[in-house]
Amino acid sequence: MMRRAYGSVAIFAAAAAASAAGPATSYMADPAASRLEFTGVQEGAEFKGTFRKFTAAVDFAPDALASARFDVQIDLNSLDTMDKDRDQTIRGPDLFDIAHYPTAHYVTRSFTKTAAGYTAVGALTLHGVTKDVPIDFQFVSAAGKSKIEGTAKLKRLEFGVGQGDWKSTSEVKDEVKVAFSLVLKPAT
Repeated sequence: MMRRAYGSVAIFAAAAAASAAGPATSYMADPAASRLEFTGVQEGAEFKGTFRKFTAAVDFAPDALASARFDVQIDLNSLDTMDKDRDQTIRGPDLFDIAHYPTAHYVTRSFTKTAAGYTAVGALTLHGVTKDVPIDFQFVSAAGKSKIEGTAKLKRLEFGVGQGDWKSTSEVKDEVKVAFSLVLKPAT
């Protein structure tokens, strides 16, 4: 009987500690100060691209990972690789096909604390295909300002980004690196 009472007390204490953590804080990424970039390899040389338009709703607190959530919407037409011909090709039917798939969407499902920060797993919907993509990130909050910086890796062909001549990886590699920096402001 005594063991059962101690067990009940332990369960109650764990539940109280979890509820004391409270909900995650809700933020929106500041579009003017945030960035979302990718790096690809074309003909052996790296090139970078930036998405100029995206929104990120972030619910996060280091002590409330169970209620954390990132919801990111990306306007694929806002792509800028500093090369108009390449941008037009990437927006075209053989790669992003923005006429049919104008946006990408990423929503997290789970978070884990790591030695370097955090890892989240979420579903990325790109080119009509949804697949899990993990992200690694750090969260910094100081002097009333919060920021999330992180990276991810994905394979473009798993999302159907590469049709016709672009399905081959001899010109453009399959692996794509993503980097992001989200300057957060409280959601209103």
